[in-house]
Amino acid sequence: MSKVPPMEPDVHNVLLDMVMDTDDVSTFLTGLTQLAAATLTSKASGEVLCGLTLLRPRTMGTVASSSELAQRTDEIQYAFDDGPCLRAARENVVVHVPDIPHDTRFPHYRDAVAEHGLRSALGIPVPLVGESRAGLDFYSTEANAFDDDAVAAAETFALEASKSLRLAVRMAQLSDASKHLEAAMQSRTVIDLAAGIIMAQNRCSQNEAVEILKTASSARNIKLRDVASAVVASANQAPTTTHFDR
Repeated sequence: MSKVPPMEPDVHNVLLDMVMDTDDVSTFLTGLTQLAAATLTSKASGEVLCGLTLLRPRTMGTVASSSELAQRTDEIQYAFDDGPCLRAARENVVVHVPDIPHDTRFPHYRDAVAEHGLRSALGIPVPLVGESRAGLDFYSTEANAFDDDAVAAAETFALEASKSLRLAVRMAQLSDASKHLEAAMQSRTVIDLAAGIIMAQNRCSQNEAVEILKTASSARNIKLRDVASAVVASANQAPTTTHFDR
């Protein structure tokens, strides 16, 4: 890869704001490809489209795109198991196709893409950690759309996209962990409340009350939390409740 100039401050800040303001990774990725397309449109010639390909150990796919045409064009690569973005992601190299109809590296892909009115393509690897690999695929409606400055801008964007993507994934993981913890705490609370109700009804210890709940859960083949919720709801709705027998 060529030497990459510093990312323009406005694009860097926009990517950072997108990470902080987006609730889920999917929405962030779509916004990222749209921003990438807009950024390269200002650097290249013609209308620029963008797709983001993610390669996992046993799967490949476009996880986001700036438009439906970008999505369809990316998917052509998967049918032939080759193309600028796939090769860029797999080999960690920039793959530039200045004039698609005259390209000899991807003959089947070339013919299929040309039918969509696209004339040039640019595959840029996106550095990731672990076994996954990714690539940004840029397309233009004009031949020779990506000069050296446009290629350098695309590489710079890919580096910033990598940082933002890893941050977005990390934040999503933390959010999921927080939700799981909150759900676990809520389950624990309702189970404790139900155990307290059973203790009062059956004049038993907390351990005995929890065992009563577990026995009822197993006998009825429903979750422990659902059994506990039913006990709490029943206690709130009527002055007397049916006792559980162990």
